[in-house]
Amino acid sequence: MKRTTGFRGFSAYRIWSQLPRLEVSRLPDVLMFAAGLALFYGVAVVGRTWLGPFTPQVEISRSPLALPAYAGYSLLRIGIAYVLSLAFTLVYGYIAAYNPRAERFMIPLLDVLQSIPVLSFLPGVMLAMVALFPGRQLGVEAGAILLIFTGQVWNMAFSFYASLKGIPNEMREAARIYRFSWWQRFIQMELPFSAIGLVWNSMMSVAGGWFFLMACEMFVLGARDFRLPGLGSYLQTAASAGDTTSILWGIATMVAVIVLLDQLVWRPVIAWTEKFKVEQVESTDAPRSWVLNLIQHSAALSRIRKKTFEPLGEKLTLHYAREHTHESPEPPAVWRTWLLRGIAVVALAATGYGVVRVAIILSGLQPAELREAGIGLGATFLRVNVALLIGALWTIPAGVAIGFNPKLARIAQPLAQIAASVPATALFPVVLLLLIRVGGGLGLGSIVLLLLGTQWYILFNVIAGAMAIPTDLKECCNVFKLTGLERWKKLILPGIFPYLITGLLTASGGAWNASIIAEYFHFKGHIYTTTGLGATISQATDSGNFDLLLAATMMMAATVVTVNRLAWRRLYALGETRFRLET
Repeated sequence: MKRTTGFRGFSAYRIWSQLPRLEVSRLPDVLMFAAGLALFYGVAVVGRTWLGPFTPQVEISRSPLALPAYAGYSLLRIGIAYVLSLAFTLVYGYIAAYNPRAERFMIPLLDVLQSIPVLSFLPGVMLAMVALFPGRQLGVEAGAILLIFTGQVWNMAFSFYASLKGIPNEMREAARIYRFSWWQRFIQMELPFSAIGLVWNSMMSVAGGWFFLMACEMFVLGARDFRLPGLGSYLQTAASAGDTTSILWGIATMVAVIVLLDQLVWRPVIAWTEKFKVEQVESTDAPRSWVLNLIQHSAALSRIRKKTFEPLGEKLTLHYAREHTHESPEPPAVWRTWLLRGIAVVALAATGYGVVRVAIILSGLQPAELREAGIGLGATFLRVNVALLIGALWTIPAGVAIGFNPKLARIAQPLAQIAASVPATALFPVVLLLLIRVGGGLGLGSIVLLLLGTQWYILFNVIAGAMAIPTDLKECCNVFKLTGLERWKKLILPGIFPYLITGLLTASGGAWNASIIAEYFHFKGHIYTTTGLGATISQATDSGNFDLLLAATMMMAATVVTVNRLAWRRLYALGETRFRLET
């Protein structure tokens, strides 16, 4: 057979014979290049759309053909909000954990911020963003991203803060002995120690972003209608119209996106963070990921890492190590002291002005409105605590089982993400109709919706806590034949305690947030409501009664902060002292 000659004398036969080898060795590089190219194209298309003029009252199509584009828009918004949340978490949690003076103000502020419902943030955030980018789509997009950010960031910040406070004393002493700079402590001790909890809370945060997507992508402020193309607006449109087929199409698309995220992002990250577990005996059944193996075998990514990231990391380490070596205790500069005092005076003046303005606004409320809000506060408080109790009863044993069994985790992890990510408001029409038929009404239905929206905070934190328990401690319990209740008392509950408190605290804040949806619901042109503070906030937003909205939001924030001060903070302190993992 005559062989045809190719360019520069290479025969087609020789090239063809090398193709299998090329495919095997270069497949990771080809896939990474294709993924980067697709990501760049998607960002370019979205950027061109966001910089265009804003079109009010965008028509949301209920056709399944529109779902891929809607899913892309929603995923990008959630991704940007997550990056902002992660940056905020690392900075805020670090300062709060290591600056006692700042901690006294920052942690109560975090309690207040997580207790304010997304719907209460909505009017101010959206109007501010639209005013900042007049006539541009970017203003509304920025408002939606910031609202998703407010639904994601708080549990991540609490988790990172709690992890930093729980670092064993032996590790801190080793860092002091080896004279680590703050950068070395952060990269080599603090971030690795907090990685497992941060990853699982990141998964919960992204799930929370999907949960509040319907409220963030489609909302009405008085006569102004702001809506954005996305999965949230698609599901909200379908739910308002009672279109069960479209709801199922939207949920199926969301499930597909969540499964892809699990395979391409979360499972590789979980497998990678396994090396940060504090233990002396390596687990025999560690999590694995085909995507992580693909990345680790990519020659192109390896070269990029060696040429860019590793030299950059070494330069940063040397730079901060030199600064640490030349550090000497110097008194603070006079100008810095006066600058801080000036900032404090301005902040106090602004706070005083705000308090006076709030008092003037609240004085204009009718006694009947305040009485109704007070009754609603009591009703919502009972629903939140019932939902927390029911959620804890099943999530604690389920989370421990998943965290102790990597094989079970590989199956349960994506299922938990799907269940946590599907907006309960999309399923609520079906639940509501069933409850109306059996006579439960929205009073019982609101507890179901609170449970659907908050139980996952507990589950994901318990899983993280169970996975963080060292293998050598588990084997020690096996050697001493500790089983059943004794194993729970000696190993499991002490091991997961700090994570469990973080989960309960964030679940409590999430339940109060979810009450604005659970107690006031639009369905087929009708409004279903029940007595509660969440219903008061939703009704005030619909009617444009910002005075009542402010009063109800303040009542909710004050209640959450009081509960956190009396209960959760004390349990946090107990976890930092009695149940800290010491090596």
